[in-house]
Amino acid sequence: MFSEKFLDVLQKEGVVTIVSWGTGEPHVVNTWNSYLVITSDERILIPAYAMRKTENNLKQNNKIKLALGSKEVLGYKDYQGTGFVVEGTAQFLESGSEFDMMKEKFSFLTRVLEVTVSSAKQML
Repeated sequence: MFSEKFLDVLQKEGVVTIVSWGTGEPHVVNTWNSYLVITSDERILIPAYAMRKTENNLKQNNKIKLALGSKEVLGYKDYQGTGFVVEGTAQFLESGSEFDMMKEKFSFLTRVLEVTVSSAKQML
């Protein structure tokens, strides 16, 4: 599912915007490209420290959107930079082997945001 271009973007630093919504307005939090870990079955794992509003939203509606990019990766027609919108469902992990692996990499996390991706569309 993930293109080489998408994986290239993750190798460069940039902001990842995470959008969740429950019954109210959308909520936005941010993290970094370098914090995203792609699993062998193409889920995305993200270390979470706070993200309490995101967690509460996901209890009501497990859909999520991510926007990420990098100016350092050429986009369509050699445009200087590219970005992606990722859609899927999500949940928070508080234990297990993937939680342990992520805790080793990112000692600050309290939970792991697990995203099961349904689409990853290049926008630029």
